[in-house]
Amino acid sequence: MKRLFLLVSLLVLSKFSAQTWATEDQYIQKFAPYAVEEMEKYRIPASITLAQGLLETGGGQSRLAQEGKNHFGIKCKEDWTGKTMRHTDDAPNECFRVYDDPRQSYEDHSLFLSTRKYYTNLFKLDMKDYRAWAHGLKKAGYATNPRYASILIGKIERYKLYEFDNTNSKEVLYAVLKLYPDLKNDRAFMAQLESEKYPKGKDPVTITVPYKQTSYNQQQKRVEKIKTKAEALNSILIKTHPNEGLKYIIIPEDTNLKFIANKFKISESRLMRWNELESDMLRKNDIIFLESKNSTGNTPTYRSEYGEDMHDIAQKFGIKLHKLYVKNRMDEGQKPSAGQLIYLIDKKPRN
Repeated sequence: MKRLFLLVSLLVLSKFSAQTWATEDQYIQKFAPYAVEEMEKYRIPASITLAQGLLETGGGQSRLAQEGKNHFGIKCKEDWTGKTMRHTDDAPNECFRVYDDPRQSYEDHSLFLSTRKYYTNLFKLDMKDYRAWAHGLKKAGYATNPRYASILIGKIERYKLYEFDNTNSKEVLYAVLKLYPDLKNDRAFMAQLESEKYPKGKDPVTITVPYKQTSYNQQQKRVEKIKTKAEALNSILIKTHPNEGLKYIIIPEDTNLKFIANKFKISESRLMRWNELESDMLRKNDIIFLESKNSTGNTPTYRSEYGEDMHDIAQKFGIKLHKLYVKNRMDEGQKPSAGQLIYLIDKKPRN
């Protein structure tokens, strides 16, 4: 009898532990309450927020979501004072925000849309018109993919996310159960559903997984090894840039161009010319190309961040600096203002 009880217990626990972010359905079950809360506070359709989260994180599987709890790819910007992580998106080694809890990421996303002038017109739309919101986001420049609106709409209609536009934070789990009736067999979910209110700051759909002992070797593998400056420099790996596969590296520690030239057997003069360098001193996190950059970028436009100059943007997107000035009809040495729209492919139209 004890063996039978143990076997049943293990099956139940294995079922609970299997409920991770492995599918988009599980992502919806977990984060729909967050999207509805944000809808109540900021009047952004829950269906839109949830569809964006699904798309940005690949159903919760992205590195940003898992390591940084960043579900909407929000970058550092000049006003961010929290933790950060480096990640390659449109360009290599970009700075992204790191959150302590995904709920913070959801709220930051709401603030991002509600406080920036580019998205003002969105809030004039019917909050339950997810199609208008999807097209409005694309028109406002939220994403460069020409199919962005149709992709969002496709996810909303496939998973019936519009159901969450018609609920509230007190009844959202009933909406989840309506979409996923099999959850009635999930004791943890049903226990949360039957609670009169959820503890503040807690995830109402979180499933407790029992502690699992790991071996000493497994623990040791998770310990980050601290490298000396020499070890870091000697372990530099050549990377492939999103802009047509250009070869580049990211400088891990302050060094000089001669070290890089010797390591990769490329003359200093070529490295200076290819990267439009004015000094042979390289700083940590500098992007250095090991071949000539392209004349255009891999995305049509980019909004400059606080403190960036045109050389920073040229390195970020693998574009020749003089070509970047020409595309934007700017004089050499001229600096962009924070938030300025920078053209990476087509020339800036004349007024």
